[in-house]
This record gives sequence, C-alpha cells and structure tokens, in this order.
Amino acid sequence: MNLIIDVGNSQIKVAVFKEDELVDVAVMQVDALLDHVKNIFKKYDDIGHIMVSSVANLPNTVIESLKQRAPVMMLSRTLKLPFKNDYASPETLGVDRIALIASAFSIYPNTNCLVIDAGSCITYDFIDNQGHYKGGAISPGLKMRFKAMHTFTAGLPLVDSFELRDFIGTNTQECMISGVVNGSTNEIDAVIGQYQKKFEDLTVILTGGDSHFLSKRLKSSIFAHPNLLLKGVNSILELNKH
Repeated sequence: MNLIIDVGNSQIKVAVFKEDELVDVAVMQVDALLDHVKNIFKKYDDIGHIMVSSVANLPNTVIESLKQRAPVMMLSRTLKLPFKNDYASPETLGVDRIALIASAFSIYPNTNCLVIDAGSCITYDFIDNQGHYKGGAISPGLKMRFKAMHTFTAGLPLVDSFELRDFIGTNTQECMISGVVNGSTNEIDAVIGQYQKKFEDLTVILTGGDSHFLSKRLKSSIFAHPNLLLKGVNSILELNKH
C-alpha cells in the first residue's frame, strides 16, 4: 500500500492507495499531519511507500518523521514520468501539474486531454493523444480574485462566501460575486472552446477545490475528478518503486 501526501497552498491531503485504488483520504492543516499519519499506520499496517507532492514548504522535521515509518519519495520532474514532457522550461513546471497530467494520461490514454484545476489558481494543462504534454495556462482562482479586489482597492470588501443568485448584482458584494463567478466560468468555457477548435475529440477534466462549485455553471461537457492529483502522484510512485 502507498501513502500519498499532497501539500497544497492552503491545506494538505493525505490518501492511502492499494495499488491504483483509493481507499482512504482526508484533508487537514500541516499541524495535524503527523498525528493523522500515526493513526493511518495503525489502521493500515502494510503501507510500504510514501510519496510527497508539495507546492508549499513542508518542514524538514515532518519529512524526517515520515522517513521513520516508510521510505519517502519527493515528487519531482527528475523522476520517471508516464508522459513525454514538451514544456519549454520543464524545470519550472510545478509538481502539482505534473501529477495532474500523469493522472489524466493514466485514465484517458491516447486521448487529447485538457485538465483544469480550480484551486488557488486555475491551471489549464494539455496532453495530446500521443502522450506529449504541451503546456497550458495559469489564471487566478476564485478566492485570489476576491482577495485581489479587496487588497488593491480602498473600498471593496473581502468576500468569503460567493454563491451567485443572479448575474445582475444589486449591491457591491453581489456585483463582486457576479464579476468573479461569471468571469471565471466564462473564461473556462472560452478556453475549452479554443482547445476544441484546435483538437478533435477533446476530453476535459475538472478538478480542484472549487471544481464542484464551477462544474454546475459551465456550459461545456466535462468530467469531474475531485482526487485526480492524488491518483497522479500514486501512479508516479508506482512507476518509480523499482
């Protein structure tokens, strides 16, 4: 069994896989990680490998504690990957995007695939039907857009609840919500349309923390995969075990 730890910008996901089957997943803050891992090893005593995917700083003391339980591998671009990386600056490609593409390639092989990750940022990553990763785009996520409006203006509030009731806002907060939600969904639909014009039989995958919220509002046909990144990290671990 494998223990997968995904360290994001705002939270940590911890998952247990039996081969390619996800059997346990939890979300937490970094200060709860080691206690949770301790309980995981009590529950699953046959975990033999750990892989960490981190886009934020995970203290070395945490890494060393994990190594006391099982061999730890850090996800990086230097590992063996299931796809061919045509990115012009591969050294700058984030491990989160590497994991997403690996997962998409595993689930939809020989397919033109656009992966949209709606998290702190909205990332767009494209892999073609020959297994070549081509690149994509990075855009501010929903919360980042709200925070930017609050930070860079004198009078706009910080919006932390953004359910959209009507596209016409009747007060300042509703106008901000309309602008961010409609702007994001229209952006995503437009980007999907660009790829559909260029690539036939495009499969679109939506994942990330805001994927459920956005999926109900998109016009395009998509596949929602909430644990896509975790599955990608696990597939890379399996590829690099030996």
